Amino acid sequence: MTIRAVLWDVDDTIFDYARADHVGMSAHLTAEGLVDGFDSVDQALRRWRELTAIHWRVFEAGGVDFQEQRRERVRDFLARPGLTAAEADDWFDRYVSHYEAAWELFPDTVPVLDLLADDYRHGILSNSSLHNQERKLRVLGVRDRFEAVLCAAELGVAKPAPEAFHAACTALDLRPGEVAYVGDQPDIDARGAVEAGLRGIWLDRADTGGRPELHRITDLRQLPALLGGHTRFGAPSTFG
Repeated sequence: MTIRAVLWDVDDTIFDYARADHVGMSAHLTAEGLVDGFDSVDQALRRWRELTAIHWRVFEAGGVDFQEQRRERVRDFLARPGLTAAEADDWFDRYVSHYEAAWELFPDTVPVLDLLADDYRHGILSNSSLHNQERKLRVLGVRDRFEAVLCAAELGVAKPAPEAFHAACTALDLRPGEVAYVGDQPDIDARGAVEAGLRGIWLDRADTGGRPELHRITDLRQLPALLGGHTRFGAPSTFG
């Protein structure tokens, strides 16, 4: 089946989330006077990311809403379980101001979107919230590149659930087999897309290798060739 559209993940796929998070949290910890509470800034960042993963799984499972998972992250990170919702929100908002100051697209994002613009439609499917990702895409100057932006917080279901991918296909009025999905997580993104009937493509920027069952690229500049059926960057072609 001919690929007619590309669905994209956002964080660590087209947007350099890891760098922005590192720079932003480093600045935030310094401003809040919290650096001395850890052996190093890197240790603090590792703890923040561990808590992000833990609380995100609770959110994905429907245990809390999007805003509350943020508050619980802050409470655990500061070891202050009695922090009020307003206090946690204020702390997180101060972090966000530092984080947003470090926002950048990956250098290959816009050139590849330009290359694909005439041949494919484009949409976003993210395990975040529409408020966050719509604003991020507008600030970064690429919102108008995407016909639809769908996020887990509003859908009520997150990747790798097939329902999330199918909702995005429905928004584009295309069958799953007509859509490719590009993301940085081999299981949540690429494998999840494949199991939902899409063409899943794993963007392995760190070139970690492995997972021969998946289509894998290490740079978005390899994507046009892969979509065109040239698969020396990934698994044998199943594109028809």
